[in-house]
Amino acid sequence: MTQAPPTGPTILGVDVILVATLLAAVAAFAVLVALYAATTVRDPMAKRVKALNERREQLKAGITASTRRTRKSLTQTNQTTDRMRSFLKSMNTLQEDQLKQAQQRLAQAGIRSKDLAVIVIFGRLVLPIVIGGGMAIAVFMFGFQADWSPLKKFMLVGGTLLFSYKLPDIIVTNKVQKRSNEIRKGLPDALDLLVICAEAGLTVDAAFTRVARELGSAYPELGDEFALTAIELGFLTERRQAFENLAYRVDLEAVRGVVTTMIQTEKYGTPLASALRVLSAEFRNERMMRAEEKAARLPAIMTVPLILFILPTLFVVILGPAACSITDNFVN
Repeated sequence: MTQAPPTGPTILGVDVILVATLLAAVAAFAVLVALYAATTVRDPMAKRVKALNERREQLKAGITASTRRTRKSLTQTNQTTDRMRSFLKSMNTLQEDQLKQAQQRLAQAGIRSKDLAVIVIFGRLVLPIVIGGGMAIAVFMFGFQADWSPLKKFMLVGGTLLFSYKLPDIIVTNKVQKRSNEIRKGLPDALDLLVICAEAGLTVDAAFTRVARELGSAYPELGDEFALTAIELGFLTERRQAFENLAYRVDLEAVRGVVTTMIQTEKYGTPLASALRVLSAEFRNERMMRAEEKAARLPAIMTVPLILFILPTLFVVILGPAACSITDNFVN
């Protein structure tokens, strides 16, 4: 009678050698991904410089183009976007105010292309049909989650429809919030540099250009916006429009305050350095208050992981030996 071949060591019925092999494979894959990410890293400023140069060329073309003829498009028309726009217009779902709102949200997310607003609106229409319809077919036709009650199935399908409709807006809103937070962090430093440049005698255009160059590495989003504002200040016929475009592209009340101050300074000739110094002090106090608020919330936030992870381990370490001793005494 032959015996079964001996198996490897097991823990809770799981083969240790198999688990170690899987973990080694995962680690090797992670190393390959890290090497690929390190060798294919790209300069983040190259794309921003290219976008700024395209905006400069657009403004130059807008100034030099003749008003007697139609200005030619500076970028090649995207046929896919045109088809989406035609389809939305045929369905009477493409409204002008909705398109402008989507374009503004994309601009606040750092996406300059206005054609993507059509894609966002098209995604709101198509994704519920594709994802929500697929979920409805899977639940009611193919028996997905067949043991669920009809109410749970209806809630699953309805939640999928709602999530798929809101998915484009959720993605854009997430990008807007991340970008706004990065700009908020560097705004007090940018205002301090603007004060120094203004007191040194630089013009507003040169001051914005200098600040964008100095803060480009630490706060690339803020440097990008200031550089674009400097370009528009040099090319637009109305300087007020350049500041309003800055408030249009950034979803921050602090930036709107800075824009209002700059417009009033340009209009009434009030001292720029003193006004920016007051704004910078206010923004620094606000940043300190937010930090203190986060610090005050920390004990309440740490309560849950303390109860779930730290206290059970502490009880096992402290009471474990005593429990083992009591058990041994009862057994003996």
